[in-house]
Amino acid sequence: MNGGGGVNGVALGVFIFFFLAVTVLGFLAARWRKAANEHSLEEWGLGGRSFGTWVTWFLLGGDLYTAYTFVAVPAAIYAAGAAGFFAVPYTILVYPLVFTFLPRLWSVSHRHGYVTPSDFVRGRFGSKGLSLAVAVTGILATMPYIALQLVGIQAVLDVMGVGGGPDTNWFVKDLPLFIAFLVLAAYTYVSGLRAPALIAFVKDGLIYIVILVAIIYIPIRLGGFDDIFAKAAHAFSQISPATGKPKGALAPPVTGQWGYATLALGSALALFMYPHSITATLSSRSREVIRRNTTILPLYSLMLGLLAILGFMAIAAGVKVTNGQLAIPQLFENMFPSWFAGVAFAAIGIGALVPAAIMSIAAANLFTRNIYRDFFKADATPAQEARVSKLVSLLVKVGALVFVLGMDQTVAINFQLLGGIWILQTMPAIVSGLFTRWFHRWALLVGWAAGMVYGTLAAYGVASPTQKHFGGSSAEIPGIGQIGYIGMTAFVLNILVSVVLTFVFRAFKAPEGVDETAAGDYVADAGDKDVAVELPPAPVN
Repeated sequence: MNGGGGVNGVALGVFIFFFLAVTVLGFLAARWRKAANEHSLEEWGLGGRSFGTWVTWFLLGGDLYTAYTFVAVPAAIYAAGAAGFFAVPYTILVYPLVFTFLPRLWSVSHRHGYVTPSDFVRGRFGSKGLSLAVAVTGILATMPYIALQLVGIQAVLDVMGVGGGPDTNWFVKDLPLFIAFLVLAAYTYVSGLRAPALIAFVKDGLIYIVILVAIIYIPIRLGGFDDIFAKAAHAFSQISPATGKPKGALAPPVTGQWGYATLALGSALALFMYPHSITATLSSRSREVIRRNTTILPLYSLMLGLLAILGFMAIAAGVKVTNGQLAIPQLFENMFPSWFAGVAFAAIGIGALVPAAIMSIAAANLFTRNIYRDFFKADATPAQEARVSKLVSLLVKVGALVFVLGMDQTVAINFQLLGGIWILQTMPAIVSGLFTRWFHRWALLVGWAAGMVYGTLAAYGVASPTQKHFGGSSAEIPGIGQIGYIGMTAFVLNILVSVVLTFVFRAFKAPEGVDETAAGDYVADAGDKDVAVELPPAPVN
């Protein structure tokens, strides 16, 4: 797709160079901070809980700011305008929220050896059933998110001309994606969480370089930001033949503001419910590392806002693509010299590999601890747990490939939004449990089921060729009107059911379950302090 229709050899060469470099880093990471008990889930799946401020910051940044950031958000703005900016306010909202509960989760998990949020739920409420529900939801929500990362890799490969033309055999067209998948699977299997932690330094460095160049160089070529916004506004004012309405807007219309607000709030509440977010958090070596990171991670929100504007730049540059996910890679292809386009493509590709690795590890941890050990082999050794997690991490990636090959890739942001609807339903059990045990465990389980069923059916109901935000659309109830983001509506239903049934179960004196935690487990003590500032890792020999 690179303008002339052939393979952009220079860009591809630069991309391959960086891809090979991070692959080598991924395998070498197995020797970084190698521990005596290396064959355990804590070492493979949490990096030995040893990461300090710098490593955690890059790991969380690499974990949370993904191909979704570089491809799907600007693509949504390219297609619909300011509605795609919901990702900016939600990343601003999320850090004050998580500052209130993540340190508590770290403390209780550290003291009881919890590896997953489901471990905590089982220990807090004494319920394997509720723990299983949280684990299954986490695995289910993670697969479309991994799929989004693979879509990002596929987008840059297509723009470089590697994927072939529209008539190319499907296997040949997707072969480069399969190769990237196999490489990712291999070094994740070998090195565990240490691989993405080490690669994240390269990934974030490349992304910041590309952003700084893009927001200075591209506007200069396009005549400045005034011209960029003027051309975008003109393009959005055109009537879409499919809907009979304007294609988009530079600001959300009044009728869409409630949906925009609830989507931003729901996404903020969901972000740190994802297993990969909690896995990166629990890999930290102290409670203070978590507190420091929630105060400095908003720096990434500035990056996200700048990236989102690339969607307007693509319109101003005259980028025409049938698949919106190709808009930003094609913009880089058109505007940058081939060698720097290769650097930008590498930033997107590596920006997909890092979170995909963490996500597959997090999902594998959930299966091993909360399905395999709880229901099949309660006496599993640490080595057996690690071996099962390694194998399951491969299967999770296969599930993500199924999402990629089986769903409409033209609106990849839907992958993340659909996962958000599901994972948000785990929040009542996880977050409420960190502060109170008032909710009854069975009420939380029924509330979770109600939210999952409603959210899934509602999201499916808005899917159509003209509905470009499947999973993120505002739904309506006849006689009531607009009710906002489906995920938030399902979440409110979840809470209401949980509250009502808690009173019911208490009235019938239903068994509460045993709480294995104590009040002191959630607060800081001398063992949680971490006053040393960690330097970036030394090169691996």
